Amino acid sequence: MSKIPSMSSAKLCKLLEKGGAKFVRQGKTDHAIYSRTVEGKRYSAPVQMGKKALDSIYCKRVLRQLKFTDEEISKIRSVKL
Repeated sequence: MSKIPSMSSAKLCKLLEKGGAKFVRQGKTDHAIYSRTVEGKRYSAPVQMGKKALDSIYCKRVLRQLKFTDEEISKIRSVKL
């Protein structure tokens, strides 16, 4: 898998939504909760909001928590945001 670049919170949210994740709610702090259903199971992950640059490792961790595969990540990254 190619390296995921660092990106803003807004860009990561758009990427998640392109991949089928849905915004669930805003957390009590500065986190938004996103959810995705894969094979009948629901997975959730928090996303820090308001950041101009999220570390690439953090972005990859969020994608993995939502059970995105390498192929899905490559596919949604190739789509213009």
